[in-house]
Amino acid sequence: MSCPPVEIAPETDTEVQEKRKKQPKYRVILWNDDDHSFEYVIRMMKKLFGYPHLHGRQIAQAVHAHGKVCVAVHPLEVAELKRNQIRSFGADELVEGCVSSMFATIEPIEEDSNDA
Repeated sequence: MSCPPVEIAPETDTEVQEKRKKQPKYRVILWNDDDHSFEYVIRMMKKLFGYPHLHGRQIAQAVHAHGKVCVAVHPLEVAELKRNQIRSFGADELVEGCVSSMFATIEPIEEDSNDA
């Protein structure tokens, strides 16, 4: 005995857009330390996020001045990927004694926040 075919109505563009809008966003936070140079941060931001040199320098200055900085906002899976890429970027060859990557975390953005 076979099952009768089931018709499924395709989602409209509006429904797809609503689902995308409702997907929670997360900040990717880069934390400062004394083991990595500005050049390391600039190079990492360019390689992992495609940021130009100037934007990478601004991030390096901000993390140095404030202890942490939001480097991107993404849905959870992408934010986790970017956090993991930062954590596994490798040691800073310009700093003697540097043996590991920088530290990064993710944090959710509240739905009513203007950061998204």
